[in-house]
Amino acid sequence: MKLRRRRAARARSASKGVARVGDRTKDLVKRLERGEIAVIDHRDIDRVAADGLVAAGVAAVVNASPSISGRYPNGGPIRIVEAGIPLLDDVGSDVMDLVRDGEVLELRDGALWRDGEKIAAGVQLDADEITARMDDARNSIGSELEAFARNTLEYVDKEAELTFATLDLPPLHTKIRGRHALVVVRGHDYRHDLRALRPYIKEYQPVCIAVDGGADALLEVGAKPDIIVGDFDSLSDRALHCGAELVAHERGDGYSPASELLESQGLPFHRIVAPGMSEDVAMLLAYEAGATLIVAVGTHATMVEFLDKGRRGMASTFLTRLRLGPVLVDAKGVSRLYEGRVRRRDMVLLVAAAVAAMVAMTFASDSLRVFIDGMRLDIGDWLNGPF
Repeated sequence: MKLRRRRAARARSASKGVARVGDRTKDLVKRLERGEIAVIDHRDIDRVAADGLVAAGVAAVVNASPSISGRYPNGGPIRIVEAGIPLLDDVGSDVMDLVRDGEVLELRDGALWRDGEKIAAGVQLDADEITARMDDARNSIGSELEAFARNTLEYVDKEAELTFATLDLPPLHTKIRGRHALVVVRGHDYRHDLRALRPYIKEYQPVCIAVDGGADALLEVGAKPDIIVGDFDSLSDRALHCGAELVAHERGDGYSPASELLESQGLPFHRIVAPGMSEDVAMLLAYEAGATLIVAVGTHATMVEFLDKGRRGMASTFLTRLRLGPVLVDAKGVSRLYEGRVRRRDMVLLVAAAVAAMVAMTFASDSLRVFIDGMRLDIGDWLNGPF
């Protein structure tokens, strides 16, 4: 509680720093430096975007749109504020034109200042205000769920047949049939989940299928992606050239930025044409290629995560999970199975180490050797006694 108060107090104090402006938060975080002020236009900040801003070490966040509009209880704003980062909310879209990259800005008194001039004003959110708004959103989430249901039915009417049809798989060199597949998206709690899955990855050696920036997530923990699927708009050059098989996701409308990017760099790649989101296509690819189990890291599983994703992707992911059924498991479930699990191989190694230590002690200690020799003679006398 004391730590939370200190962070809240720091969040209310004035903040000053160089401005970085970006319409897409996930692109902006790539070029943010510690101590800078992020100026964004992000209605209903989701957890993934918030975690990116916190990890970048920003001095403050200025949002042109409402950070929590009340549609649903999005978890992004509370993560920003609880990290001690001031969040100036709903200052208006004009700020995206008024502020230029590299300018020095100051956030104080619920407003944004440049060279002593107030250029935008909003509401500086604190944890109590965000919590109250989240409670209100939970109470009124029914309308959003109705919209989700309508959107899903519309998607079923238009594209369900394609979603449940057999994929035309590209000629991959990576063997998937009969193996586990680990599908990694740089989404909710992906770092924690990948760290927890290290024993599983070491033991089962699953096929690692990354979705765009999920390739960087795997490289961060010392693993290498075997296959990368997506639009290739959010991964590093290191990941792009790591040696994985590249699969450009095309949606069948004739426009493929992924293919254009890979062709421009002269990289060999495969194409896969399918509706929906790239994370759904990655899971379907593993399923159709014969994976016996698909472990999903950072994907969208809960209703709030579906709503974070936006209407366009919700129905696609919902139907994909229905299709995969019990073959698909969440990373958190797998990691919990490995918590505290003692494998038979580990027990054998432990016993062998203990025996080795005893033998070493026997040969190293004269007194222990004399004691064991005496025990051996006593046992011999007892066995050869008068019976």
